[in-house]
Parts: sequence; C-alpha cells; structure tokens
Amino acid sequence: MTHKNERQKILLVASLIFGMFFGAGNLIFPIQLGQLAGSNWLPATLGFLITGTLVPFLAMLAIGVTSSKGIYDIAKPVAPWFATAFLILVHLTLGPFFATPRTAATAYSMGISQLIGTQYQSLGMFVFSLCFFVLAYLATVHRTNLTHWIGKYLNPIFLILIGTVLVITFTLPMGNLNQPVQAAYKNAAFFQGFLDGYNTMDGLGLLAFAVTIVYAVKGLGFADHHLPKTLAKAGLISIIAEAILYTGLVLMGVMSLGQLAIYPNGGETFAAIITHYTGSFGNILTSIVITLAVFTTAMGIISSFAQDLHRVLPKVSYVNWLRVTSIGSFITANAGLTNIVSWAVPVLMFLYPLVLTLILLSLTAKYFNHSALVYRITIAAVILPAIMDALTHLPLTQSSSMTQLTTTYYAIFPLANHGLGWVVPCLIGFVLAIMIQKLTNPIVTKDGSITG
Repeated sequence: MTHKNERQKILLVASLIFGMFFGAGNLIFPIQLGQLAGSNWLPATLGFLITGTLVPFLAMLAIGVTSSKGIYDIAKPVAPWFATAFLILVHLTLGPFFATPRTAATAYSMGISQLIGTQYQSLGMFVFSLCFFVLAYLATVHRTNLTHWIGKYLNPIFLILIGTVLVITFTLPMGNLNQPVQAAYKNAAFFQGFLDGYNTMDGLGLLAFAVTIVYAVKGLGFADHHLPKTLAKAGLISIIAEAILYTGLVLMGVMSLGQLAIYPNGGETFAAIITHYTGSFGNILTSIVITLAVFTTAMGIISSFAQDLHRVLPKVSYVNWLRVTSIGSFITANAGLTNIVSWAVPVLMFLYPLVLTLILLSLTAKYFNHSALVYRITIAAVILPAIMDALTHLPLTQSSSMTQLTTTYYAIFPLANHGLGWVVPCLIGFVLAIMIQKLTNPIVTKDGSITG
C-alpha cells in the first residue's frame, strides 16, 4: 500500500466514523446547549466537547491498544457474564430502545412534520418511520456496502448541507454572543455541558461501532498490527471535524436568541433558524439535512447491533438480528421524540460512568498486568453512584423518601450534585485495587480469570 493510498483510506475510515457519529443527537443538543448557556457558552462547550469528542477518541484508542472487537471484549476482564449483560444493555440503549428510534423521530419532528397537517401527524410518523427503517435495513444487509454508502455518498452530501447552513448563520448573524444564561448554566456551565455530551451517546456508540469500524479497516487492506495506529489517526481526524461543527452549532444556538425564543429542543430551534433565513423552503432543506444526518447514524447502529449480538448469540443470524433491531426501533420511534429523549437520560446516567471507567481501565491495563481484580474492584466502586445518578434523573415526580435519599447522596458523594458522584469512588477504587493487586500479585489470564 503506497503512502498516498494509505492516506486516502485513512480519510475514508475517518469519514465513516464521522458519518456514524454525527447524527440526531449531535445536531440538536449543541444548538440547545447554545440557547440555554447563552453568554456562558464557552465553559459549557468545553464540557460538552470532553464527552462528545475526547471520550469517543479515548474509546477508539482503548479498542486499538487492547485489540478488542467491541463492547464485549472491553468488558470481559470484569467477568464474561458482566460483558454479556453490558453488551446487551448498551445495544438495547443504542438500538431499539433509544438512539436508533430517536434518529427517525428527530428527522420527522424537525422536517417532515412541518409539511403535514396536524390531523395526520400520527399517520405521517408511522409511514415515515416505516420507510426509514426499511431503507436502513436494506442498506446494511450486505456489510461490505457500509463504507461505500456512508463514506463516499451520504456523509459528503450532509457535510455540504450543514456547512452551507453554518456559513449563512455566521455571515448574517441573528444576534451576538452576549445572551441570557439559563439557571442550569449560571454556576456550573462546564459540568452541565459535560452531562449534555452524554445525550449524543458517542461514548457508547464508539464501543458499539467498533466491530463495524474494525471490519471496514481490515476490508481496506490494513493488517492487524496496523489497526491501533490506523484507528488513532482516523479517530483524531473525525473528532477534530466533530469539535469544529459542535462549536459552530453551539454558537448558532447562542446567536439565534437575538431573533428567536428558547425552544423545547434543539431540533425545533434548528428548524426555526432555517426558516428564518430561507422561508418556506427551509422546511424542505431541514428535512433533507436531518434525514441524511440521522440515516447514516441509524445504518451504523443497526449494523453494529446485529454483528455484536450475532457474535454473543450466534444461533440467531446477522440478518435476523438486523430485523429485530429495525422492527423494534420502528415501534419505539412511534412513541415520539419527547418520550424517547426524557427516558434516555437516566439510562445514560447509569451507563456512562461504567463506559468511562472501562475506557480508563483499558488504557492503563498494561500497568497493572491486565488484572481482573483491578477491573472488578473499580467497577464495583462505580455501580452504586451510577445507580443513584440514574434514579435522581428519572422523569418522574420523586416521593419524599426518594427526595431524602437524593439529599443524602448529594451530601456524601463529592460532585454528586453535578451528576458526577461516581468520579471520586472510581478513582479511589482504582488506586486501592492497584495497591491490592501489587500486594497479592495474582496471576491473571488474558480473558480476565484469576488463577492465582
């Protein structure tokens, strides 16, 4: 492989990664953050970029250095049963429960719904989501077509469209950056932005997409020993592009306050911005942009879901797993965008601490001899605060006993009031586990079982 050819293939892989990630959540949440953070947009954006770009990049490195194929391999050192349960939970979150149905629901609510009368909204959503997931299923039945579809066609078209929108908004700004700050961003904008990055699900997505990305890299002719370096290069290019677009979308949201009110979600804000500049034509343009953005993400998620679940439960074929997630996502999508987003938050508050901890352990595993003991103690230290973070973010009215439990949790765990009560237990558990491992020095096999 020539140097020029290698560079072109790395760019193609980077485009594949970007196309999988930059979907519904990536488009609507930065805009919403901009509207809510106002003049505090900078610290909020920095927090958002950590979970939205740095964490996925670190996950990419973790996949490379551990030669893992995905979620199961990353979590297996804790225990095989944990890895299986974690894989299923992550894929249900990214698949038929939240992320995948959110793609269709977002595309419909931000675009197509604007063109359909109120009395036909339910029918319109049904028909749109049916067509959406049938096409996504057909595009992913043959795995070899994935790089071709996303990298060469859908992603460049989307970039041109979203780039045009950004150029217009910065050339003819709707307002300045000195805008009102909403309550959640007044005193803890960085932490709120950090948590907002969870909603993109990119940290989860990278681990889920890993099997698809590795498959694509090998299909382009890269040898196994070149995999870590290739993933690092392609991942870096992808997250730089994402960071630039994230920042542009945040600024778009801030400046929109010069002409618009605060909308319930970034999707409606984006549609209003487009309409402000283009009039009725904006609805059509919005439909095209959003549908392209979310369709690439849906393709990646359902493909990875099928590949990983087929690997763990091989009695069910890849194609049948594709059918399961496509049908499940279609059903959930018809529950509506608001319900999908609100119920995803507590699940993400539980999963993200585990994902971040596993990434930390994977990147540092060689320094503690890949000890399963270190993995188990550190994960155990994170479980309780992760559960509490999830419970405190349930979209339900809390009982008096739950309110008391939340108050106690906030008082005992540092950073808990910022949604990061797991951080200190994670670090303490990690350090103590390494100390115990050094003292006991058990012999650990590569699959994570303790033999000594």
